[in-house]
Amino acid sequence: MAFPKPSLVFCSVLTFLSLNCGVFAKVYMVVMEDDPVVSYKASRKNEMRGVEAQKYKEMATSKHDVFLESFLPIGSYKKLYSYTHLLNGFAVHAKSEKAARILSGAKGVRLIQEDIKMAKMTTYTPKYIGASGVWPQLGGAENSGDGIVIAMIDTGIDPKNPSFGSFSDQAKSPPPNFKGMCRSGDRFPPESCNGKIVGARWFARAGQATGEFNATLHYASPYDPDGHGRLAIYKAAYPFGGYMSDVIAAVDQAVEDGVDVISLSMAPTSVSSGPASFLNLLETQLLLATKAGVSVIQAAGNGGPDVSSIVSFSPWITSVAASTTDRKYNKSIITGSGLALSCGGLSPPTPGETMYPLALADDVSIANTTDGSNGCQDPKVFIRSLVQGKLDTFAGMIDTIQKIGAAGVVITDRYTGDIDYDYQPIFPTTLPSAMVLNGVDMMNLMEYYGNNTARDNDGGVITFGATVRILEGRRASYSGERPEVADYSSRGPNIENAAMELADVLKPNVMAPGHHIWGAWSPTSNALPEIQGENFAILSGTSMSTPHVAGVVALIKQRHPRWSPAMIMSAIMTTADVTDRSGRPLMARRDVGAMVAATPFDMGAGAINVARALDPGLVLDVTYREYLQFLCAVPGVDDAAVRRAVGASCPSTRARWCTDLNTPSVTVASLVGSRRVERRVYSVGGENETYMAYVRAPDGVAVRVSPDEFTIAPGEAAVLRIVLNTTAPGNAFSFGEVVLRGDKKHSVRIPLAVYPAAVLSP
Repeated sequence: MAFPKPSLVFCSVLTFLSLNCGVFAKVYMVVMEDDPVVSYKASRKNEMRGVEAQKYKEMATSKHDVFLESFLPIGSYKKLYSYTHLLNGFAVHAKSEKAARILSGAKGVRLIQEDIKMAKMTTYTPKYIGASGVWPQLGGAENSGDGIVIAMIDTGIDPKNPSFGSFSDQAKSPPPNFKGMCRSGDRFPPESCNGKIVGARWFARAGQATGEFNATLHYASPYDPDGHGRLAIYKAAYPFGGYMSDVIAAVDQAVEDGVDVISLSMAPTSVSSGPASFLNLLETQLLLATKAGVSVIQAAGNGGPDVSSIVSFSPWITSVAASTTDRKYNKSIITGSGLALSCGGLSPPTPGETMYPLALADDVSIANTTDGSNGCQDPKVFIRSLVQGKLDTFAGMIDTIQKIGAAGVVITDRYTGDIDYDYQPIFPTTLPSAMVLNGVDMMNLMEYYGNNTARDNDGGVITFGATVRILEGRRASYSGERPEVADYSSRGPNIENAAMELADVLKPNVMAPGHHIWGAWSPTSNALPEIQGENFAILSGTSMSTPHVAGVVALIKQRHPRWSPAMIMSAIMTTADVTDRSGRPLMARRDVGAMVAATPFDMGAGAINVARALDPGLVLDVTYREYLQFLCAVPGVDDAAVRRAVGASCPSTRARWCTDLNTPSVTVASLVGSRRVERRVYSVGGENETYMAYVRAPDGVAVRVSPDEFTIAPGEAAVLRIVLNTTAPGNAFSFGEVVLRGDKKHSVRIPLAVYPAAVLSP
């Protein structure tokens, strides 16, 4: 039964779920009453210099050691970190919960929190979002973002990947305000920092303490063994995830090093049990980073399309949703009977127009050796006189196919039928391959194969009569389609505590490309066996959309170095697109492929528009004091809770509502009767401009804006009063917008998300 030419192997694979259960770790993060370096410096502006700051840091670290020695027996704990820059505190691995009780009652301790596991949220796109159009204004592609340092707090980096090579033989020096260092180690030599990578560190003490970190697998260096992620690298996540104490150490060090932007494609695996999600220790650490002038960009999460699946909560963080792009790769196969089946895969076609014999893997394997899920991975199970070489969607399949000499591989899932290509990592192969995605197509292919395969009485194959040809699948097409919210992208409404009570904060904030994105990958990663050994892959997730926004923030920061993080967030949000070029609303993917008009809970303010974000006309700003007022207005939060979290008391002037925070959106989780909201805008245009306010009111709500027309000069501020009244109570949020249109072509959009709960009685 030898074939006159190589055959195509037909692999049916079994979809499976891998569960990774970690070991419970008694790691605690302790915040002390003493000032961190930034607060100490602020109180001594004329005295504090670099040397004095370092001395204060060393003194704080020493005090942590003395404090622990005075309260806990030697051998009952191990200090993992001293936090000194944004927080004054430490992380400690204790052998008993008794240690936590002792520390929580000790004098000088402001807050103690058990460590929380962190999870990862896992080219053409610069043109798609308009970035390439503004590069000429910023010195060209090579110089855009020059002098701005983005801290990537993720799984590290592979310095040998071409994406991270320097543009020229002469590496640029880091900006003078950046004080980071390059820590060498396993697979990360000292020359890894080349001007594009300007610094690299790694943080794994919590992972080491819990036993999950394995130096052989996870690398004791900034090297990326996972593939999740001018850059400064702060490796704090691993294939097993990460721990909040490690991430906080990375944030603390990044801000001390002088980074401008933090890109965080990870989030806690659970909501804090405290009075508010905003008081989680990581959230408050990121507030202090914002206070220091660092923009924080975080993945919204991959829990969609479920409502309130957001994992990035606070108004000082820019939370990013994931959208599709218009790039498509079309792949198909043709059967000998003329069937044309749409498939997935990035591979060359089978040579010429020849039809190749098709053989099911089970039919060319040694009896009782294949089980439909991993048989395509082991060359020893195949009868080489029937077929040589094999390709698999799981680890080793491509290598196996090539070893036994088959012409290619067609992959189906015989158990579920449908293969959700949206969730499949895509990678180029040199061997012709195709993945049948549709269950109906799979059944038609199996029927065609069965009807054209002659068998003996024992079921063995006598002749293989089915033939298939794989067509080209590596050429991208660009349809010009509008972006759509990916179905996995986490949704609002935002929550303010573990009880899932809704918050007056819009999340996500903005949407960027995150679906099927070409990106650098680590060849040593076994996180996705399908692409082991590859340097690049097409991946999906809000982890992919987050760096897009971090890069845009770098461009804005380069153009407007004095803008605060809140002003940058405002510029991005108020200029985002909510319609396509023809004026049609952007859409969101739901379950089972359903499409609906996207709301602010799907896409935030909309799809990021880089050119407009660089020139927004008006911006809204928020001070640190106003963030404190916001925290003090959160229901269930008192002055003591705020002081424990951030070391500062509630301001004497209190905000009545969380909606009083000067954000570029208005969210009211329960509108009873009427509420007046003020928004303060600042002109960042180059000349006087007259704006007119246009309102699209949410259903069941009347909206009035005053003044409805105003003229503003560069550098001036104007206050808008937005009055919301319930006219028809409902049982869900409804959405609208206030748009300020200027006579110099600026357009500033403020989304409204309101739950009209009740009308006040007269």
